[in-house]
This record gives sequence, structure tokens and C-alpha cells, in this order.
Amino acid sequence: MSDLLAAFEATYGAAPAGVWAAPGRVNLIGEHTDYNDGYVLPAAIPYTARAAVRPRTDGVLRLYSEQGDGVVTELRVEELAPGSVAGWAQYPAAVVWALREAGHEVGGADVYLTSDVPGGAGLSSSAALECVVAIAYRDLHGLDLDATALALLAQRAENAFVGVPCGVMDQMASTACTEGAALFLDTRTMTGRQVPLDLAGQGLRLLVIDTRVKHDLGDGAYAELRAGCERAAGLLGLAALRDLTPEELPGALDRLPAELRPLVQHVVTENRRVERAVAHLTAGELAELGPILTAGHASLRDDYRVSCPETDLAVAAAVAAGALGARMTGGGFGGSVLALVPSEELDQIAAAVTTAFAEAGYGSPRTFAATPAAGAHRVS
Repeated sequence: MSDLLAAFEATYGAAPAGVWAAPGRVNLIGEHTDYNDGYVLPAAIPYTARAAVRPRTDGVLRLYSEQGDGVVTELRVEELAPGSVAGWAQYPAAVVWALREAGHEVGGADVYLTSDVPGGAGLSSSAALECVVAIAYRDLHGLDLDATALALLAQRAENAFVGVPCGVMDQMASTACTEGAALFLDTRTMTGRQVPLDLAGQGLRLLVIDTRVKHDLGDGAYAELRAGCERAAGLLGLAALRDLTPEELPGALDRLPAELRPLVQHVVTENRRVERAVAHLTAGELAELGPILTAGHASLRDDYRVSCPETDLAVAAAVAAGALGARMTGGGFGGSVLALVPSEELDQIAAAVTTAFAEAGYGSPRTFAATPAAGAHRVS
């Protein structure tokens, strides 16, 4: 904390008004369901984006990130518009734009950002960046915005300003998750509940395997997947694929073009996997989550086709070494794998994955244990 305060003062010449933090996330199950009005089950991780912020009255927004380009980006808030900002700065700028577009009379600020959420790893580093700025602005301006409103605003920032047509799961995980629980969220109604996730009490851990294969959801592939789902829903006469039941699935697939069938197959079965996972967690049967994770990965690999050789290898190696289950987490095209492992076997499973990567000629993955953490909050 003291380092961040000192860095802010060295950059801007005065102390900040406060410091905020917003976490990244892992998604236990429910991938590519949020933009189909479906169910998700994320948990926040103890890696956060942090922001020291001081409001300004001259309409100037100054942004600096320790993980950025080494310079202070200076913008005028009244000139913010989609396409007007490039690079990392577009994410915090987008939030200020979205606040103003929503009718909130907010102005400029000096913002100093730092983050230990691995970028490009499918752990929602961008959502953490958006949400930490959103909660800082809320508190500094006394805005009546709860965790859901903040998440929806951050989602709009990413959709309309940055240009990534993401669902709301990442932002909701960053604002609304609580320590020791996963968030079961219905993305249509935006209602949810915290599901206890006492892994340690059952001798289990969540092992995150960052393959270090970077993904960029803004490269068009993500948008194509979403468009395919929306096209399928339209052809079936549905508001969203969430409305298709497993019993109706075979007949629905027969009515669709071949290229859309795997997308629909994944979304419908993934929603059911979320419901099964919540039932097991609610019953305290945490080990039963393992096979659900592995089945989810097979669907992402074979139906949705957003996996890659590195994530497939990480899943296979982890399960072979003793993980109860594993799957890719995040939007895909690289990123991270989440494995449910016995606590006493975490190190040997991580080592087995690292060895498998070396034998395949891949770079060494980053591995760490993740505990369910709290959502966005003020630190000081």
C-alpha cells in the first residue's frame, strides 16, 4: 500500500483521495453462456487491479499504469468517445465515458493503476481494471450504484467503447463475489446467490495453470461466436439459447445449419453443467465438481472449439497426475486452465503439468493456487 501511495505522489505531486481494488476471476463452469442469457459460476481470485485516485475539477483525466507504456495518458472527459483511445488506457477511459453516458455528472481524475492479475490469461484482467475505476468513481462522487449496476456499466464500457461484445460475467465476478464463495448468476435476470466453496474443509484446492498463450478477445473470433449463437437463436425462434432445454436439443439441432449445431450443443449442455455444479456445491459435495469441469472442457474443445493444444495438454496432464477434474477457464484461444486437486497433491500435479509442457516443447506455464476472494472494495 505504501509503495502505491508513494508512486501516486511521485507521479502526480500530491496524495490520492483513496485506494481501491478489484479482483480477477476464475470461472468454475458456465463458459460462453453469459451472452446467451444463461448461467455462470465464477469466483474472484486474490489477484487484483488497484487504483489510487484523486478527483480533478478541470475535466482532465490522467491515467498511468505500472503495466502500461511508461507514460501518463492525458485525456479530456468531454472528448471521450468510442475509438478515441487506444491500448490499455481505453479500459479506464471507457468507464468514465460510460458513467457520463448514463447521466452521471463525473469529471476528470488523476488515476494510478497497478495490477497483479495476469494479462491475457483468461482471468479477467480487463474487467478488474474497469471495475476498480468504476468503484473508485462511485465512491468519490457518491453515486447510488450497487455491485450489479457497476458491473453492467463496466460491461457497457467494454462493449460500446472498447468494442468487445463480452457478456457480464467477468464484471459481475469482479464486483459481486464474496470471500469463500462462488457466484451463481442468472445473466438474464441478473439475480444470483453466493454458493459456499469451502475447498480447504474438504481437502481440496483450485490450481490455476496459466499456459502463457495470450488471447485477445478483440480480434474478432469472440464476436463471431456470439453472432453465431444469436443467429441460431433467431432461426429457432428463441430470445436466446438459454431458452432451449436439453429435451428440445436434438430436434433443434436438426433444424440448424451444420456450422451452428456445435455452438448450440455447447451452450445448452453447459447451462445444465452449471446447475449440476451448484447442486453439488450446495450439498457440500465439492469433489463432484471435478468430472463436471472435465466434461465442460471437452465441450469447449470439441463443440465450441475455443481451446488450443496448450490448454488441452494442461487438462490432460493435470487429470493424469491426479486432479479430480480440469478445464479451460475464460474466453479461450489460450489463457488458463483450472484444476480441482487434492490439497496434498497440488505441487506434484503442478510439476507434472510443467514437465508435460517441457516434453511437448512448450514454454513453462505459471501455476498457482486460487482461493475464492472478495469483490471490488475500497482499501483506504
